Amino acid sequence: MHYSVLLQESLLGLSINADGFYVDGTFGRGGHSAEVLKLLSDQGHLMAFDKDADAIAFGREKFSDDKRLSLQHASFADMKSVLAEHNMLGKVDGILLDLGVSSPQLDVADRGFSFLRDGPLDMRMDNSSGQTVAQWLAIAERWEIKKVLHVYGEEKFAALIAKKIVERRDEHPFITTLDLADFIEAIIPKKVQMQSKKHAATRSFQALRIHINKELEDLENLLADVVEMLKPGGRLVVISFHSLEDRIVKHFIRDQERGPILPRNIPIIELKRDEHVKSVGKKKAIKASIDELDENIRSRSAVMRVAEKVAATT
Repeated sequence: MHYSVLLQESLLGLSINADGFYVDGTFGRGGHSAEVLKLLSDQGHLMAFDKDADAIAFGREKFSDDKRLSLQHASFADMKSVLAEHNMLGKVDGILLDLGVSSPQLDVADRGFSFLRDGPLDMRMDNSSGQTVAQWLAIAERWEIKKVLHVYGEEKFAALIAKKIVERRDEHPFITTLDLADFIEAIIPKKVQMQSKKHAATRSFQALRIHINKELEDLENLLADVVEMLKPGGRLVVISFHSLEDRIVKHFIRDQERGPILPRNIPIIELKRDEHVKSVGKKKAIKASIDELDENIRSRSAVMRVAEKVAATT
């Protein structure tokens, strides 16, 4: 069963205007989008993005009769250019991002995201283009593999795993998910595995997925465009599942609130403040309720942040 994480909290964060224009940057299976549409009038509109062609195909079938929804098979990093084509820059009431991999992607073995189901070692969210994890592991330098596992997966045994992968791949390339998962499991000391509640390959698979899909780069690119896309009072709602994602969002909002850093000891009588965003709510980091955690274990690592565009001041 597919659950939409922090559903009610995200709708409150968007502060829906029935006649407004909203963007769902991560459509998935349309859980959040469906609820946004329920709150929109006939004059309202929702544009949804997803890299995954399967997600877009699902949306076009499920919402085929709803003219208030337009679907874009693209990364949310391309949102600015798509909005510009539709003359909607600076006119968006709210942007929602539910980051990470979706449940349907994990459940389908052929997509190669899961270390519990055997399938091709792919992990591309857009499986119509780009390099698969299998292809990347076959040619990546040892130091590159180590860096990806260490930075994106915070894997303590990144150096050892990278070393072993490079030693084995020439004789026996990594082609399937279970092959890689079992290989990593054999490397991690049993004592460490017994102390952890997670599968030994969890961090490595997460790291490889983030790398192959350029997830953090896409997030940074979108955030760089947020101020230009939102209208004054427009909201940004981001649900993260990884500390690196949340840190990027947190620092973006903090830097926007802080404004330009000026040299000390320079007398400034008046400073014009450009348009920016500010954090919304006393609880800057919102997490799932106990009731939601009882229904959906995936929500345990979810962190939501909300920001609002502030018009320029003089």
